[in-house]
Amino acid sequence: MKKLIEQIVKFGIVGIIATLIDMGLLMFLKEIFHMNSEIAAAISFSVSVVFNYIFSMKYVFERKDDMSRKKEFIIFVVLSIIGLGINQGIMIGLKGRLEFLSAVAFLYRFEYMIRKVVATVVVLIWNFVSRKILIEKK
Repeated sequence: MKKLIEQIVKFGIVGIIATLIDMGLLMFLKEIFHMNSEIAAAISFSVSVVFNYIFSMKYVFERKDDMSRKKEFIIFVVLSIIGLGINQGIMIGLKGRLEFLSAVAFLYRFEYMIRKVVATVVVLIWNFVSRKILIEKK
């Protein structure tokens, strides 16, 4: 149990950094380059996946002895693509559904970030559970 808690903490630290990269890049692309929020979210998510792979496999999950790095990376990418689909589905699915935020102009201006927070929580759960089952050494 102690090992699982330590692993969850490490996953959380890597995840927080990956999330900061994801959200920071999303905001940068949206606010500076005025990019479409869904396209910016896909780009920022993809960059954070590369960071997440490198640090998750180095500090969070124990590699399977019988799995090549290539296969490990492919599984990680496939799980991440599914996560991206979840991310994009939530970003698109919630678009236009947060009108109640228009009462506070400041909040409504960052409505896309609120959608991103919801997407991030769901994808975080998906990432931990799926990687623990499919990538980690048993």
